[in-house]
Amino acid sequence: MSRPSLLDAIAATNAARAPASRRRLRVAKPIGGARVVIDGRELIDVASNDYLGLAFDPSIRAALADAAREQSGARASHLLGGHHPEHAALESELAAWLGYPRVLVFSTGYMAALGAMGAVLSRHDLALQDRLNHACLLDGARLAGAKLLRYAHGDTTAAADMLKREPNRRALLITDSVFSMDGDIAPLTELANLSQRENAALMVDEAHAAGALGPQGRGACAAAGLGTTQVPLLMLTFGKAFGISGAAIACTEPLADALLHSARSFIYTTAMPPAIAAAIRAALRRIIDGDDLRERLDARIAQFRIGAQSLGLPLVASTTAIQPVLVGDATAALEASRALMDRGIYCPAIRPPTVPPGQARLRISLSAALSVADVESVLTVLAGTHRSGYGSC
Repeated sequence: MSRPSLLDAIAATNAARAPASRRRLRVAKPIGGARVVIDGRELIDVASNDYLGLAFDPSIRAALADAAREQSGARASHLLGGHHPEHAALESELAAWLGYPRVLVFSTGYMAALGAMGAVLSRHDLALQDRLNHACLLDGARLAGAKLLRYAHGDTTAAADMLKREPNRRALLITDSVFSMDGDIAPLTELANLSQRENAALMVDEAHAAGALGPQGRGACAAAGLGTTQVPLLMLTFGKAFGISGAAIACTEPLADALLHSARSFIYTTAMPPAIAAAIRAALRRIIDGDDLRERLDARIAQFRIGAQSLGLPLVASTTAIQPVLVGDATAALEASRALMDRGIYCPAIRPPTVPPGQARLRISLSAALSVADVESVLTVLAGTHRSGYGSC
């Protein structure tokens, strides 16, 4: 018998994939002011995670350009001479901003999640996660070899029951602070109290909260009054409200030492370009003094929710920049997305497997770069789409 072909199996899987679940890349050129050019057309962009509109901030772009003139790449991993003064300054400034003893920078959020969990978890440990956590958090637990359990979304009682059933395992309780597809905020205070009662460490991913929420933009944990004692592992990313790229883990000194010795995605990869670190530092300065941007974002969120509710659009209970409009059927979500694009709004459909079957949606992602008129345009087009009867939208 001949060996079955791996490539033939992949081709067969691709051919069997339903049209509504197929993905493709689309070339999109952002031009600032919450606008994007696709196929030669300028559209209002409600797809990006640039919540404060900082991707086009002149001071940040200048910091990036100035540092890039001096050096393009880091040349080595952090431990082999690639840890530039810009990296060290960024880590120090982030630690002071967040009120944590140590911060380590990573090239991406995915690498930060994999590295942190790989460093602190083993196959004997329990990784307890919210069912709607981001894929990087789930993959981090799996790659670490820990026992992965997932509790019902936001259900601290279910989380407590799972911890009680595993009293002999060391445990890491892991949650997003703001969930990327629903936009709701985790019950952080309750989870912190639970972790204290059950002697479980708590890790929170602030990817969609850092910069946009909390005092000085320090995130949802800071807004809830939680710090390093309650949340010894805090993850944040710089590709969203910061408008750049990269990520960091804020933690205690012993955890930082563990990451330096065991976080493979930190140890065995070239450090982020120093110019990126310089740009993040400039973005951090803008974020610290960015109450004006956060107030503008909050105003756009309130405007959208009031307008959407008056139109009878099916929203979820989100108070953040992520405002999903539920459609249900994946094909209907694609049709609704195309209808929006035809009328000048860029909002890709979110379909399974990114969300569960039957929960396809239009993920409206709001930004401080949007004007009042922009949001009104989005609502007007959504109203027309809703009347056209695409799913429940």
